[in-house]
Parts: sequence; structure tokens; C-alpha cells
Amino acid sequence: MKNPELTEVRFYETIADELLEFAVIFAKTQNKYVFCKHRDRDTWEVPGGHREKGETIMDTAKRELYEETGALEFDLEPVCIYSVTAPDHLNHGEESFGMLFFADIRCFEAELHSEIEKIIITDTFPERWTYPYIQPRLIEELKKRGYL
Repeated sequence: MKNPELTEVRFYETIADELLEFAVIFAKTQNKYVFCKHRDRDTWEVPGGHREKGETIMDTAKRELYEETGALEFDLEPVCIYSVTAPDHLNHGEESFGMLFFADIRCFEAELHSEIEKIIITDTFPERWTYPYIQPRLIEELKKRGYL
């Protein structure tokens, strides 16, 4: 990201549904964190992605969680809305909105079928984040709300 000091992450309780563009899911399994690695990157991220036409934001979260972790059985709950404003992120300086979810995964598919190369299940947070100016802020918010 070109100007990380200009990246702003804000949190909201409500917003118009049509403004929600993406879902991000912080996931755990057996009390450990679940992170994924995209095959074209050497960094780690939490599962998530863009909302497709006609999807509810909950459906987006379920689809992305499955695609990026292989999660078959899980409990999923919305935590809050968040936004990102950054010069070279998504909407090029415009505020973009997503829903932050928390998932507890009980069962995984044996093999991944998406752009994700692999997942890790760990007690610690990665050192190299795909979005280092966003993901730690989401973790802070999850801690404040009692999810972590």
C-alpha cells in the first residue's frame, strides 16, 4: 500500500445493506486461529471477499469461508460493519464498507478448491499480513468486543 499512514479503518453498528461490498470472517477452530494464504502471495489473511450480485452479506460470508478455508460445518455471526478509506485500496480514496464476521469452524473439507493455496491453524497471529494496515485493526476490534 503506497501511503499506509493514510489508511483509515472505522467501525459502525448499522449501515444501509446495499453499501456492504465485502465480508471478512475471523475464524477459529478448536480454540485456534484459522488463516489462509493466497497462492499468488507470500502473506497471510483472514478469509473474506466481495459480495456477488444477488447475495446477502451473510451468504457472501458463508461462501467465502467455505471457498477460502474448506469449512463445511460452522457457526457464523456478524460482529460489526467496518470501512476502509485508503488512496490505493478498493475505491481509490472513497470509503468502502464490509461486514466483519466471527466463525467457529467444526469441520473442514479435505481439499481446497479456490485461489487459496493453504490454511494454517495456529495459536498465534501471522507476522506477515496481506493487509497489514487493516487486519490488525480488525483484531483490535474483535478483542474489544470480547471475541478474542
